[in-house]
Amino acid sequence: MDNSTVSGLSAAASSTPDACALDNSFDYFGLRVGGMFIILVTSILGTLVPIALRQSRIIPRPVFEFAKFFGSGVIIATAFIHLLSPAWAELTSPCLSGTWTEYDWAPAIAMIAVYGIFFAEVAAYRLGTKRLERLGVAYSAHNGDEADAHAHSHQHDPPLDVDTSGPETEHHVHPSVSVHPRITERSQRAGRSGGGGAAVAVLEFGVVLHSVIIGLTLAVSSEFPTLFVVIIFHQMFEGLGLGSRLAGMSLPDNYRWTRYAAALVYAFCTPIGIAVGLGLRQSYNGNGVSANIASGILDATSAGILLYTGLVELMAHEIILNPRMMKSSTGRLTYVFGCMMLGSGLMALLGGWA
Repeated sequence: MDNSTVSGLSAAASSTPDACALDNSFDYFGLRVGGMFIILVTSILGTLVPIALRQSRIIPRPVFEFAKFFGSGVIIATAFIHLLSPAWAELTSPCLSGTWTEYDWAPAIAMIAVYGIFFAEVAAYRLGTKRLERLGVAYSAHNGDEADAHAHSHQHDPPLDVDTSGPETEHHVHPSVSVHPRITERSQRAGRSGGGGAAVAVLEFGVVLHSVIIGLTLAVSSEFPTLFVVIIFHQMFEGLGLGSRLAGMSLPDNYRWTRYAAALVYAFCTPIGIAVGLGLRQSYNGNGVSANIASGILDATSAGILLYTGLVELMAHEIILNPRMMKSSTGRLTYVFGCMMLGSGLMALLGGWA
């Protein structure tokens, strides 16, 4: 091989971009800065509208049901399409070496997150039950039949055509719950703010992690225009899913402000991620080893959290294990399923660009 051939190969190699190198090309700086405020506004709208209109008598109930179950579909698709898939790509990046190349870590980390949330929920349930017992409430979920989750009596349930799933509906007292008269109101408040609140807190934690990563990615991405448009809709839809869940929580009067606080935390996370990315744009290497590992671990963890929340809390508990929903008309179930499929379908479609 002569010198001219060697020189030509060296020149070609040097002109080939390194997939792991720092990309210093940076444009659309003004739009990236403005994007923080645009995404902040759209995220606030998506999250706060369901909360602000939760007591409105003008908005029909089917609209709230649409937002609730559309949001469930959004959360499930976010877990699979927007978190687990990127985590897999990041943790199998050609920039990584050693242990990271010897095992498929993304699904393993997601599985660990699922078990972590499961164990945490079991612990929270046990602690909550003990708290209710101290207040004088003896709770038996299955009315003496531990083999059947649906075995409890419904003789005191309201008629099936009365919807008890709304945000302002008081939960009826289960026939197998004995309550001391003096602590009835206090214990009911404790029970209402327990399980549902924990599930929403888990959901909030997952989407907050995801939102920070999205903001950081958007700030340094070389494909900013397309990604920016997609993330606007992504954050608005995800905010709608979170906001509808926050609106449905039953909280004591002195804790109702937490709905708005949780909505604002979500809304600010992506702009904060963008601000951090803009500040580190000259040194942060989104293609580097550290960035791939950190993003992959956080994405996989968030995927596990949202998978558990979506499949267990939103689908299993609210539909399959909800006797009232299972006894609903075929038309209502079809509407609910359609809302979920629409939410998942739109988020899966957005996954083609982000």
